[in-house]
Amino acid sequence: MLPRQRLRNAPYLKSSKNERMNPGELLLVGKIVSAHGIKGEVKVYSYVDQQSLFNPGRTVFVEPPAEKASVCTITSVRVVKKNSVCIGFEAVSDRSRAEALIGSRLLLPRSALPPPEPDTWYWCDLIGLDVYDSSEGFIGRVAAMIETGANDVLVVRDEKAERLVPAIETVVRHIDLREGRILVDLPEGL
Repeated sequence: MLPRQRLRNAPYLKSSKNERMNPGELLLVGKIVSAHGIKGEVKVYSYVDQQSLFNPGRTVFVEPPAEKASVCTITSVRVVKKNSVCIGFEAVSDRSRAEALIGSRLLLPRSALPPPEPDTWYWCDLIGLDVYDSSEGFIGRVAAMIETGANDVLVVRDEKAERLVPAIETVVRHIDLREGRILVDLPEGL
């Protein structure tokens, strides 16, 4: 498997023009899916592997559907399962306020993320990179990422087609964020 630090659901993290992300942009890190209990906690579907991004005391942007984002401070967090956490916010003290947040997106500034470890990448950094095959040349641009369990997959699109490229070391030969390109060695038939 290609090493990486992951922000899942990468299509939501790219700019509308399919360009690479600006380091100052807000990143989607979760979505409020339900209220939990009577004390104002919300259940969040998390798009991040690092649940520490939701630690108490951290401020996040909460963006309800069709409204502007507001800043909220996390007061409590409890991991429910792999991609799900219960979060309490300072300004949300009862169930009715929590229910009003259902469907809201949780956003963090890019600067809140820890730097990736050597030879790892955030998915959002790969979106928009040009992909070149060692024999075919330019084959498209990374449009999205898919988590399959066995390995991640790059969704590479050009004007004519879409290819699913396994993100494994034998296929992905080099990633150059500075140049905005990925070199792959596609197996025959892909």
